[in-house]
Amino acid sequence: MAAGSVAASSTAVTPAAVASGSVASGSVASGSVASGSVASGSVASGSVGTGTAALGRGGAGCRPGTLDPGPLRAAIAGLPSADATSAQVRITTPEGCWTGTNGVRDLRAQAPVPPHARFRVGSATKVFTAALVLQLAAEGRVDLNGPVQGYLPGLLPADYPTVTVRQLLDHTSGIPSPTMPGGVEWQLAHRYDRWTPEQIVRRGLDNGRRFEPGEKQHYTNMGYIVAGLLIEKVTGHSYEAELDRRIARPLGLRDTYAPGDDPRIRGPHAHGYQAVVRGGVTELVDATTWSQTFTPASGDVISSLADLDTFITALFTGRVVPEPQLTEMFTLPQVDDVEGGPARYSAGLTAMPLPNGETLWAKTGSRFGYLAAVASTRDGRFRVEYSITATNAKGEELSATAQAVIGAALGMF
Repeated sequence: MAAGSVAASSTAVTPAAVASGSVASGSVASGSVASGSVASGSVASGSVGTGTAALGRGGAGCRPGTLDPGPLRAAIAGLPSADATSAQVRITTPEGCWTGTNGVRDLRAQAPVPPHARFRVGSATKVFTAALVLQLAAEGRVDLNGPVQGYLPGLLPADYPTVTVRQLLDHTSGIPSPTMPGGVEWQLAHRYDRWTPEQIVRRGLDNGRRFEPGEKQHYTNMGYIVAGLLIEKVTGHSYEAELDRRIARPLGLRDTYAPGDDPRIRGPHAHGYQAVVRGGVTELVDATTWSQTFTPASGDVISSLADLDTFITALFTGRVVPEPQLTEMFTLPQVDDVEGGPARYSAGLTAMPLPNGETLWAKTGSRFGYLAAVASTRDGRFRVEYSITATNAKGEELSATAQAVIGAALGMF
Protein backbone atom coordinates (compact mmCIF):
# COMPACT_ATOMS: atom_id res chain seq x y z
CA MET A 1 0.00 0.00 0.00
CA ALA A 2 1.54 3.24 -1.15
CA ALA A 3 0.11 6.40 0.35
CA GLY A 4 -0.33 9.50 -1.78
CA SER A 5 -0.01 12.86 -0.09
CA VAL A 6 -2.76 15.43 -0.10
CA ALA A 7 -2.10 19.10 0.51
CA ALA A 8 -5.31 20.85 1.52
CA SER A 9 -6.19 24.12 -0.13
CA SER A 10 -6.17 26.98 2.35
CA THR A 11 -9.48 28.36 1.08
CA ALA A 12 -12.45 26.60 -0.44
CA VAL A 13 -16.02 27.15 -1.49
CA THR A 14 -18.34 26.86 1.50
CA PRO A 15 -21.75 25.12 1.40
CA ALA A 16 -23.37 28.33 2.63
CA ALA A 17 -21.99 30.26 -0.33
CA VAL A 18 -23.19 27.61 -2.74
CA ALA A 19 -26.64 27.49 -1.16
CA SER A 20 -27.01 31.26 -1.36
CA GLY A 21 -26.18 31.24 -5.07
CA SER A 22 -23.00 33.28 -4.71
CA VAL A 23 -19.45 32.06 -4.46
CA ALA A 24 -16.84 34.44 -3.11
CA SER A 25 -13.46 34.53 -4.81
CA GLY A 26 -11.40 31.70 -3.46
CA SER A 27 -10.61 28.17 -4.43
CA VAL A 28 -12.11 24.71 -4.52
CA ALA A 29 -9.70 22.04 -3.33
CA SER A 30 -9.39 19.45 -6.06
CA GLY A 31 -7.33 16.30 -6.52
CA SER A 32 -4.45 16.28 -8.98
CA VAL A 33 -4.15 12.86 -10.61
CA ALA A 34 -0.57 13.26 -11.73
CA SER A 35 0.98 14.29 -8.46
CA GLY A 36 -1.48 12.97 -5.90
CA SER A 37 -1.71 16.41 -4.33
CA VAL A 38 -4.58 18.84 -4.11
CA ALA A 39 -4.44 21.88 -6.35
CA SER A 40 -6.45 25.05 -6.00
CA GLY A 41 -8.91 26.05 -8.70
CA SER A 42 -10.18 29.58 -8.82
CA VAL A 43 -13.90 30.33 -8.61
CA ALA A 44 -15.00 33.71 -9.87
CA SER A 45 -17.36 35.66 -7.67
CA GLY A 46 -20.98 35.81 -8.76
CA SER A 47 -23.97 33.52 -8.92
CA VAL A 48 -23.63 29.80 -9.45
CA GLY A 49 -25.45 28.43 -12.50
CA THR A 50 -28.15 25.88 -11.81
CA GLY A 51 -27.89 23.90 -15.00
CA THR A 52 -31.62 24.22 -15.59
CA ALA A 53 -31.10 24.04 -19.34
CA ALA A 54 -30.70 20.31 -18.88
CA LEU A 55 -33.53 19.92 -16.39
CA GLY A 56 -36.20 17.60 -17.75
CA ARG A 57 -34.46 16.95 -21.05
CA GLY A 58 -35.37 13.45 -22.23
CA GLY A 59 -32.56 10.97 -22.77
CA ALA A 60 -32.08 8.77 -25.83
CA GLY A 61 -34.72 6.06 -25.91
CA CYS A 62 -36.53 7.73 -23.02
CA ARG A 63 -39.85 9.37 -23.90
CA PRO A 64 -42.18 10.87 -21.27
CA GLY A 65 -45.47 9.74 -22.82
CA THR A 66 -48.18 10.66 -20.31
CA LEU A 67 -45.79 10.51 -17.35
CA ASP A 68 -45.84 13.67 -15.22
CA PRO A 69 -42.27 14.25 -13.97
CA GLY A 70 -43.29 17.21 -11.83
CA PRO A 71 -42.48 15.58 -8.47
CA LEU A 72 -39.00 14.61 -9.63
CA ARG A 73 -38.38 18.03 -11.16
CA ALA A 74 -39.18 19.52 -7.75
CA ALA A 75 -36.97 16.99 -5.95
CA ILE A 76 -33.85 18.05 -7.87
CA ALA A 77 -34.65 21.77 -8.14
CA GLY A 78 -32.48 24.37 -6.40
CA LEU A 79 -29.10 22.78 -7.09
CA PRO A 80 -26.32 23.37 -6.33
CA SER A 81 -27.08 23.62 -2.64
CA ALA A 82 -25.33 22.90 0.64
CA ASP A 83 -26.63 19.33 0.35
CA ALA A 84 -25.65 18.48 -3.25
CA THR A 85 -24.09 20.14 -6.27
CA SER A 86 -25.90 18.13 -8.96
CA ALA A 87 -28.40 15.36 -9.58
CA GLN A 88 -29.31 13.03 -12.43
CA VAL A 89 -32.50 10.97 -12.36
CA ARG A 90 -34.14 8.50 -14.72
CA ILE A 91 -37.55 6.92 -14.14
CA THR A 92 -39.53 4.45 -16.24
CA THR A 93 -43.18 3.61 -15.59
CA PRO A 94 -45.99 2.18 -17.74
CA GLU A 95 -46.90 5.81 -18.54
CA GLY A 96 -43.49 6.69 -19.96
CA CYS A 97 -39.85 7.48 -19.22
CA TRP A 98 -38.17 10.69 -18.08
CA THR A 99 -34.56 11.71 -17.58
CA GLY A 100 -33.67 14.94 -15.80
CA THR A 101 -30.54 16.64 -14.54
CA ASN A 102 -29.89 19.77 -12.51
CA GLY A 103 -26.94 21.46 -10.86
CA VAL A 104 -23.43 22.04 -12.13
CA ARG A 105 -20.66 19.95 -13.59
CA ASP A 106 -18.21 21.58 -11.21
CA LEU A 107 -18.18 24.62 -8.96
CA ARG A 108 -15.40 26.36 -10.86
CA ALA A 109 -16.74 26.17 -14.43
CA GLN A 110 -20.39 26.39 -13.29
CA ALA A 111 -21.46 24.57 -16.48
CA PRO A 112 -24.47 22.22 -16.50
CA VAL A 113 -24.07 18.50 -15.92
CA PRO A 114 -22.94 17.04 -19.28
CA PRO A 115 -25.21 14.64 -21.18
CA HIS A 116 -24.66 10.96 -20.35
CA ALA A 117 -22.48 11.95 -17.40
CA ARG A 118 -20.63 9.09 -15.75
CA PHE A 119 -20.46 8.61 -11.99
CA ARG A 120 -19.27 6.25 -9.30
CA VAL A 121 -22.03 3.73 -8.59
CA GLY A 122 -20.56 2.62 -5.26
CA SER A 123 -22.11 -0.57 -3.92
CA ALA A 124 -24.32 -0.95 -7.00
CA THR A 125 -21.09 -2.58 -8.22
CA LYS A 126 -22.24 -5.65 -6.30
CA VAL A 127 -25.04 -6.27 -8.83
CA PHE A 128 -22.43 -6.58 -11.59
CA THR A 129 -20.19 -8.81 -9.48
CA ALA A 130 -23.04 -11.11 -8.48
CA ALA A 131 -24.03 -11.41 -12.14
CA LEU A 132 -20.48 -12.40 -13.11
CA VAL A 133 -20.30 -15.10 -10.44
CA LEU A 134 -23.74 -16.43 -11.37
CA GLN A 135 -22.69 -16.58 -15.03
CA LEU A 136 -19.74 -18.75 -14.00
CA ALA A 137 -22.11 -20.92 -11.99
CA ALA A 138 -24.36 -21.32 -15.05
CA GLU A 139 -21.31 -22.42 -17.03
CA GLY A 140 -20.47 -25.05 -14.43
CA ARG A 141 -17.20 -23.35 -13.53
CA VAL A 142 -18.33 -22.34 -10.04
CA ASP A 143 -20.44 -24.29 -7.55
CA LEU A 144 -22.47 -21.93 -5.40
CA ASN A 145 -22.45 -24.54 -2.62
CA GLY A 146 -18.74 -25.13 -3.04
CA PRO A 147 -16.20 -23.92 -0.48
CA VAL A 148 -14.40 -20.67 -1.22
CA GLN A 149 -11.27 -22.29 0.21
CA GLY A 150 -11.28 -24.72 -2.72
CA TYR A 151 -11.18 -21.92 -5.27
CA LEU A 152 -8.83 -19.62 -3.36
CA PRO A 153 -6.54 -21.84 -1.29
CA GLY A 154 -4.52 -19.97 1.30
CA LEU A 155 -6.67 -16.83 1.29
CA LEU A 156 -8.34 -17.78 4.56
CA PRO A 157 -6.54 -19.47 7.48
CA ALA A 158 -6.35 -23.28 7.34
CA ASP A 159 -8.63 -23.63 10.37
CA TYR A 160 -11.22 -21.13 9.11
CA PRO A 161 -14.80 -22.50 8.90
CA THR A 162 -16.02 -23.43 5.44
CA VAL A 163 -17.45 -20.47 3.52
CA THR A 164 -19.52 -21.18 0.40
CA VAL A 165 -19.64 -19.06 -2.73
CA ARG A 166 -23.33 -18.37 -2.16
CA GLN A 167 -22.53 -17.00 1.30
CA LEU A 168 -20.17 -14.46 -0.27
CA LEU A 169 -23.00 -13.15 -2.43
CA ASP A 170 -25.79 -13.00 0.16
CA HIS A 171 -23.70 -11.48 2.98
CA THR A 172 -23.82 -14.54 5.24
CA SER A 173 -20.12 -15.45 5.05
CA GLY A 174 -19.21 -13.81 8.37
CA ILE A 175 -15.76 -12.83 7.05
CA PRO A 176 -14.90 -9.73 9.10
CA SER A 177 -14.17 -6.33 7.61
CA PRO A 178 -11.02 -4.35 8.37
CA THR A 179 -11.06 -1.57 10.93
CA MET A 180 -9.87 1.70 9.43
CA PRO A 181 -9.73 5.28 10.70
CA GLY A 182 -13.08 6.86 9.90
CA GLY A 183 -12.27 10.58 9.87
CA VAL A 184 -12.73 12.50 6.63
CA GLU A 185 -9.32 14.16 6.92
CA TRP A 186 -7.62 10.74 7.21
CA GLN A 187 -9.59 9.53 4.19
CA LEU A 188 -8.52 12.57 2.19
CA ALA A 189 -4.90 12.12 3.18
CA HIS A 190 -5.01 8.51 1.93
CA ARG A 191 -7.26 8.93 -1.09
CA TYR A 192 -4.54 7.76 -3.49
CA ASP A 193 -3.45 4.72 -1.49
CA ARG A 194 -3.40 1.50 -3.48
CA TRP A 195 -4.67 -1.68 -1.92
CA THR A 196 -4.72 -5.25 -3.16
CA PRO A 197 -7.74 -7.43 -2.36
CA GLU A 198 -5.47 -9.79 -0.44
CA GLN A 199 -4.29 -6.94 1.78
CA ILE A 200 -7.88 -6.01 2.59
CA VAL A 201 -8.78 -9.61 3.45
CA ARG A 202 -5.73 -9.98 5.70
CA ARG A 203 -6.55 -6.72 7.47
CA GLY A 204 -10.14 -7.91 7.97
CA LEU A 205 -9.04 -11.22 9.45
CA ASP A 206 -7.33 -9.29 12.24
CA ASN A 207 -10.85 -8.87 13.63
CA GLY A 208 -12.93 -11.66 15.08
CA ARG A 209 -15.95 -13.21 13.36
CA ARG A 210 -19.34 -11.86 14.47
CA PHE A 211 -20.98 -15.18 13.55
CA GLU A 212 -20.24 -18.49 11.90
CA PRO A 213 -20.72 -18.73 8.12
CA GLY A 214 -24.38 -19.15 7.20
CA GLU A 215 -25.76 -18.32 10.65
CA LYS A 216 -26.70 -14.66 10.12
CA GLN A 217 -26.62 -11.89 7.55
CA HIS A 218 -24.45 -8.80 7.83
CA TYR A 219 -23.96 -6.40 4.93
CA THR A 220 -20.29 -5.74 4.13
CA ASN A 221 -18.00 -5.32 1.15
CA MET A 222 -15.86 -8.27 2.15
CA GLY A 223 -17.83 -11.07 0.48
CA TYR A 224 -17.69 -9.22 -2.82
CA ILE A 225 -14.00 -8.42 -2.55
CA VAL A 226 -13.42 -12.16 -2.20
CA ALA A 227 -15.88 -12.82 -5.04
CA GLY A 228 -13.79 -10.54 -7.25
CA LEU A 229 -10.72 -12.65 -6.47
CA LEU A 230 -12.73 -15.79 -7.26
CA ILE A 231 -13.74 -14.39 -10.67
CA GLU A 232 -10.12 -13.65 -11.48
CA LYS A 233 -8.89 -17.07 -10.33
CA VAL A 234 -11.54 -19.06 -12.23
CA THR A 235 -11.32 -17.07 -15.48
CA GLY A 236 -7.63 -16.25 -15.48
CA HIS A 237 -8.50 -12.63 -16.32
CA SER A 238 -8.82 -9.43 -14.32
CA TYR A 239 -12.15 -8.37 -12.88
CA GLU A 240 -12.03 -5.30 -15.13
CA ALA A 241 -11.60 -7.47 -18.24
CA GLU A 242 -14.39 -9.88 -17.29
CA LEU A 243 -16.83 -7.04 -16.58
CA ASP A 244 -16.10 -5.61 -19.99
CA ARG A 245 -16.13 -8.94 -21.86
CA ARG A 246 -19.16 -10.52 -20.22
CA ILE A 247 -21.46 -7.56 -19.52
CA ALA A 248 -20.42 -4.15 -20.84
CA ARG A 249 -19.60 -5.06 -24.44
CA PRO A 250 -22.44 -7.55 -25.04
CA LEU A 251 -24.99 -5.02 -23.74
CA GLY A 252 -23.39 -2.01 -25.44
CA LEU A 253 -22.65 -0.25 -22.15
CA ARG A 254 -20.30 2.46 -23.34
CA ASP A 255 -20.02 4.25 -20.01
CA THR A 256 -19.54 1.26 -17.70
CA TYR A 257 -16.16 0.05 -16.53
CA ALA A 258 -14.11 -0.87 -13.47
CA PRO A 259 -11.30 1.67 -13.04
CA GLY A 260 -8.68 -0.56 -11.40
CA ASP A 261 -5.86 1.67 -10.12
CA ASP A 262 -7.02 4.75 -12.03
CA PRO A 263 -8.41 7.31 -9.52
CA ARG A 264 -10.06 9.38 -12.27
CA ILE A 265 -13.49 9.16 -13.87
CA ARG A 266 -12.87 8.90 -17.60
CA GLY A 267 -15.21 10.69 -19.99
CA PRO A 268 -17.94 13.27 -19.23
CA HIS A 269 -18.87 13.50 -15.56
CA ALA A 270 -19.91 15.83 -12.77
CA HIS A 271 -17.46 16.54 -9.99
CA GLY A 272 -18.20 15.24 -6.52
CA TYR A 273 -17.46 17.23 -3.36
CA GLN A 274 -17.01 16.39 0.31
CA ALA A 275 -17.86 18.85 3.07
CA VAL A 276 -14.97 19.20 5.53
CA VAL A 277 -14.90 21.36 8.67
CA ARG A 278 -11.63 23.26 8.99
CA GLY A 279 -11.07 26.01 11.50
CA GLY A 280 -14.76 26.07 12.30
CA VAL A 281 -15.69 26.64 8.63
CA THR A 282 -17.23 23.97 6.40
CA GLU A 283 -15.46 23.77 3.04
CA LEU A 284 -16.23 21.70 -0.05
CA VAL A 285 -13.24 19.65 -1.16
CA ASP A 286 -13.25 18.19 -4.67
CA ALA A 287 -13.46 14.41 -4.19
CA THR A 288 -13.73 13.42 -7.85
CA THR A 289 -10.34 11.78 -8.23
CA TRP A 290 -10.08 9.05 -5.61
CA SER A 291 -8.55 5.58 -5.68
CA GLN A 292 -11.23 2.91 -5.42
CA THR A 293 -8.81 0.04 -4.77
CA PHE A 294 -10.17 -0.36 -1.23
CA THR A 295 -13.52 -1.49 -2.70
CA PRO A 296 -12.58 -3.82 -5.59
CA ALA A 297 -15.57 -5.65 -7.12
CA SER A 298 -17.72 -4.23 -4.32
CA GLY A 299 -17.85 -0.46 -4.87
CA ASP A 300 -15.55 0.66 -7.67
CA VAL A 301 -17.57 0.55 -10.92
CA ILE A 302 -18.30 3.70 -12.95
CA SER A 303 -21.43 3.93 -15.10
CA SER A 304 -24.26 6.22 -16.32
CA LEU A 305 -28.03 6.37 -15.94
CA ALA A 306 -28.72 4.92 -19.38
CA ASP A 307 -26.20 2.11 -18.88
CA LEU A 308 -27.63 1.17 -15.48
CA ASP A 309 -31.12 1.07 -16.95
CA THR A 310 -30.00 -1.09 -19.87
CA PHE A 311 -28.14 -3.42 -17.52
CA ILE A 312 -30.92 -3.88 -14.97
CA THR A 313 -33.48 -4.45 -17.74
CA ALA A 314 -31.31 -7.08 -19.42
CA LEU A 315 -30.50 -8.68 -16.08
CA PHE A 316 -34.10 -9.00 -14.94
CA THR A 317 -35.19 -10.46 -18.30
CA GLY A 318 -32.59 -13.22 -18.21
CA ARG A 319 -30.23 -11.85 -20.86
CA VAL A 320 -27.27 -11.60 -18.48
CA VAL A 321 -27.79 -14.46 -16.03
CA PRO A 322 -29.90 -17.48 -17.10
CA GLU A 323 -32.33 -19.43 -14.98
CA PRO A 324 -32.05 -21.10 -12.53
CA GLN A 325 -29.09 -18.98 -11.39
CA LEU A 326 -31.10 -15.76 -11.85
CA THR A 327 -33.41 -16.93 -9.06
CA GLU A 328 -30.53 -16.38 -6.62
CA MET A 329 -30.88 -12.63 -7.15
CA PHE A 330 -34.49 -12.70 -5.93
CA THR A 331 -34.08 -15.18 -3.06
CA LEU A 332 -33.35 -14.06 0.49
CA PRO A 333 -31.46 -16.38 2.85
CA GLN A 334 -33.58 -17.85 5.64
CA VAL A 335 -31.59 -16.26 8.46
CA ASP A 336 -31.85 -13.15 10.61
CA ASP A 337 -29.53 -10.21 10.24
CA VAL A 338 -27.15 -9.39 13.07
CA GLU A 339 -29.67 -6.92 14.51
CA GLY A 340 -32.36 -9.60 14.76
CA GLY A 341 -34.49 -8.53 11.80
CA PRO A 342 -35.19 -10.56 8.66
CA ALA A 343 -32.59 -10.87 5.92
CA ARG A 344 -32.89 -8.14 3.26
CA TYR A 345 -30.05 -8.94 0.89
CA SER A 346 -30.03 -11.49 -1.91
CA ALA A 347 -27.20 -12.12 -4.36
CA GLY A 348 -26.37 -8.56 -5.38
CA LEU A 349 -29.70 -6.90 -4.59
CA THR A 350 -31.72 -5.50 -1.69
CA ALA A 351 -35.39 -6.33 -1.20
CA MET A 352 -37.49 -3.23 -0.50
CA PRO A 353 -41.08 -4.22 0.42
CA LEU A 354 -43.63 -1.55 -0.47
CA PRO A 355 -46.89 -0.76 1.35
CA ASN A 356 -48.93 -2.18 -1.54
CA GLY A 357 -47.34 -5.60 -1.04
CA GLU A 358 -44.98 -5.40 -4.00
CA THR A 359 -41.20 -5.47 -3.77
CA LEU A 360 -38.62 -3.21 -5.35
CA TRP A 361 -35.30 -4.93 -5.98
CA ALA A 362 -32.67 -2.26 -5.57
CA LYS A 363 -29.05 -1.44 -4.87
CA THR A 364 -27.75 1.83 -3.55
CA GLY A 365 -24.17 2.99 -3.37
CA SER A 366 -22.05 5.75 -1.90
CA ARG A 367 -18.50 6.90 -2.47
CA PHE A 368 -17.08 10.23 -1.35
CA GLY A 369 -18.82 12.83 -3.51
CA TYR A 370 -21.33 10.43 -5.06
CA LEU A 371 -24.61 8.72 -4.21
CA ALA A 372 -26.18 6.31 -6.70
CA ALA A 373 -29.03 3.84 -6.90
CA VAL A 374 -30.78 1.46 -9.27
CA ALA A 375 -34.16 -0.10 -8.51
CA SER A 376 -36.77 -2.10 -10.40
CA THR A 377 -39.83 -4.23 -9.91
CA ARG A 378 -39.26 -7.86 -10.82
CA ASP A 379 -41.17 -7.42 -14.08
CA GLY A 380 -39.27 -4.23 -14.93
CA ARG A 381 -42.35 -2.08 -15.47
CA PHE A 382 -41.13 0.43 -12.86
CA ARG A 383 -37.45 1.38 -12.79
CA VAL A 384 -35.47 4.21 -11.20
CA GLU A 385 -31.82 5.20 -11.39
CA TYR A 386 -30.13 8.25 -9.89
CA SER A 387 -26.77 9.85 -9.24
CA ILE A 388 -26.42 12.69 -6.76
CA THR A 389 -23.17 14.49 -6.04
CA ALA A 390 -23.95 14.86 -2.36
CA THR A 391 -21.62 16.90 -0.17
CA ASN A 392 -21.67 14.29 2.61
CA ALA A 393 -22.31 11.08 0.67
CA LYS A 394 -20.76 8.85 3.36
CA GLY A 395 -22.60 10.52 6.23
CA GLU A 396 -24.88 8.68 8.63
CA GLU A 397 -27.95 10.50 7.31
CA LEU A 398 -28.96 10.16 3.67
CA SER A 399 -28.69 13.35 1.62
CA ALA A 400 -31.88 15.42 1.68
CA THR A 401 -31.80 15.53 -2.12
CA ALA A 402 -31.63 11.75 -2.29
CA GLN A 403 -34.50 11.47 0.16
CA ALA A 404 -36.56 13.85 -1.96
CA VAL A 405 -35.82 11.86 -5.12
CA ILE A 406 -36.71 8.55 -3.47
CA GLY A 407 -39.93 9.98 -2.06
CA ALA A 408 -40.95 11.48 -5.39
CA ALA A 409 -40.16 8.30 -7.30
CA LEU A 410 -42.11 6.06 -4.93
CA GLY A 411 -45.02 8.47 -5.16
CA MET A 412 -45.05 7.82 -8.92
CA PHE A 413 -45.16 4.02 -8.50
